[in-house]
Amino acid sequence: MKTKISMLAIDLAKGSFQVCAIGPDGSVLFNRAMSRPRLAPMLAEQPACVVAMEACATSHHWGRVAQSHGHEVRLVPAAYVKPFVKRQKNDRADAEAIAEAALRPTMRFVAVKSVETQGRAVAFHTHQCLVRQRTQLINALRGHLAEFGLVAPKGPASLKLLKNALGDEAADLPGPVREMGTVYLEQIANLTEVIERLATELEAATRTDEELRRLCTIPGIGPVTAGAVAAFAPDLDTFDSGRNFAAWLGLVPRQRSTGGKTKLGAVSKMGQTDIRRLLIVGAMSVIRWVVRKGGSSNRWLASLVARKPKMVAAVALANKMARMIWAVTMKQEDYRMA
Repeated sequence: MKTKISMLAIDLAKGSFQVCAIGPDGSVLFNRAMSRPRLAPMLAEQPACVVAMEACATSHHWGRVAQSHGHEVRLVPAAYVKPFVKRQKNDRADAEAIAEAALRPTMRFVAVKSVETQGRAVAFHTHQCLVRQRTQLINALRGHLAEFGLVAPKGPASLKLLKNALGDEAADLPGPVREMGTVYLEQIANLTEVIERLATELEAATRTDEELRRLCTIPGIGPVTAGAVAAFAPDLDTFDSGRNFAAWLGLVPRQRSTGGKTKLGAVSKMGQTDIRRLLIVGAMSVIRWVVRKGGSSNRWLASLVARKPKMVAAVALANKMARMIWAVTMKQEDYRMA
């Protein structure tokens, strides 16, 4: 039976996995559940074949395990598996759908990430998570003090005002409010310390890593964005052009074309959300600088800002920044303004 298996389609879960074995002729040899402790030994015993899985959080770990035993790994995006599910959704149907999708000759697969790449992703997500938690605490403290007539602007810059308000003896604040406000400020200070340390490590990486340093030469891209590209983007040589990379990020219009008529809508937002968000934020900072300076030597950007709303211009600039990322990476050159 083992010699007849050409593909193992695995529907991943936490404790129980569904394994669907496919023969050389495309027939289903078996489709059965398997416990987590049995999966790794099964991959080790099975002669080299194709191992197909949905691209998800744990698929890269199991992909590396399968590759270590000589298997060819195909990670299929979940959105591309769904059309192959027959009628009712269950583990058996999902495993068969993964096999059907992986057998398609035009199917696009996700590259298996290395341990180092996933480690960079964890560092990036930790930084972003702590930033969100700090923002949540600041907004909570602002909301509580606003109930007592003490209003402060948004953002970490207002912390000094909040601290002074809590320390002002003339302010009509009950004792419990001052006490809880001190707890908020202590937690915010602890988070700020960790956030700054992580940001410093990212900046240090841009000075030692040539690829990250090169990305930071592009206007609007800093250490955090460069780190996100390194952590989440596959090898850029897998894309034929910068336009394809921008499309992977979801920065191109969604098409609803038919009958030879091209119909373009809003940006698709179908790609990597972290990189796309950071590129748009970086593009917005560039546009604000252009507006503040009253113009730009880049005629394309100056014309864009003059004609379009800021957010529309930011998305268009983010699209162009994605193409710049692909170009400087493929050419191994720093960005040069045309």
